[in-house]
Amino acid sequence: MTMANEETARALRALESDSPSVRLRAALAVGTAADRKSADPESVDKLVERCGVEPDFSVREMLTWALTRHPASATVPKLLPEVRSGRARARSQALHTLSKIGDRRAWPVITPALLSDPDDEVARSAWRAAVVLVPEGEERELAVTLAAQLGRGGRETRLSLSRALIALGGAALPALAAAATDPGPHVRAHAIATERLWRDPDAGFELAVEEAKRVVALGEAGQEGRQAC
Repeated sequence: MTMANEETARALRALESDSPSVRLRAALAVGTAADRKSADPESVDKLVERCGVEPDFSVREMLTWALTRHPASATVPKLLPEVRSGRARARSQALHTLSKIGDRRAWPVITPALLSDPDDEVARSAWRAAVVLVPEGEERELAVTLAAQLGRGGRETRLSLSRALIALGGAALPALAAAATDPGPHVRAHAIATERLWRDPDAGFELAVEEAKRVVALGEAGQEGRQAC
C-alpha cells in the first residue's frame, strides 16, 4: 500500500470518529485525495454510507463535496438507492449530492412521490435536484408537479419551493397562474408571491409574500361583498 493509500485509509476510518471536527477533516482529506478520472470504490462506498447517517451539517456538506471529486459514473449508481432509503436524512443528502453532481442520468429517480415527500427536508432537496436534473423540454411538466406543493410548510420550505419554480423560468408561469386561482388562500398567496418574485427578484421574498396576502385578502373581501349583494 502506498503512503497516499494509507492516508486515505486512515481518513476513511476517521469518518467514524465521535468528534465532528475530526470527521470534517477526514472528509476533506478523502476528497482532496480523490481523482475525478479514476474511481476509488472503497472511498465512494464509505462516503455514501456516512452521508446517510452523519448528524453534523458541515460534515455532511464536506462528504458531498468529497463525492463530487469522484467520477459521476462511480458515485451516481451508489447514490440512487439512497434516494429510496427509509431514512429521511439519507434521502435528503443523496438528493442534495445528486444536485451538486448534476448528472442528468439521475433524473428518473426524481418521482412525483419524492417531490411530495412528507419530510420537508427531503422534499426541499428533491425540488432543488429536480430543477438541476430535469431534461430539456420537461420543465413545464415539472412546474405543474412542483406547483401542487404551493402553500406547504413554513417560511423556509415555501422559499425553497419558490426558488425552484423561479429556476424553471417562464416554464413555471402557467402553473403559477393556475395556482393563483386555487380555492385555498395559502396556495393562492404563495403562487402570487412566487410570480412576483420571478418578475422582480430584488423585491425579496417577505415583501412578495405580504403583497400577495393583501391581494388574496382583497379578493376574498370583494367576493364576500358580491355574495352579500
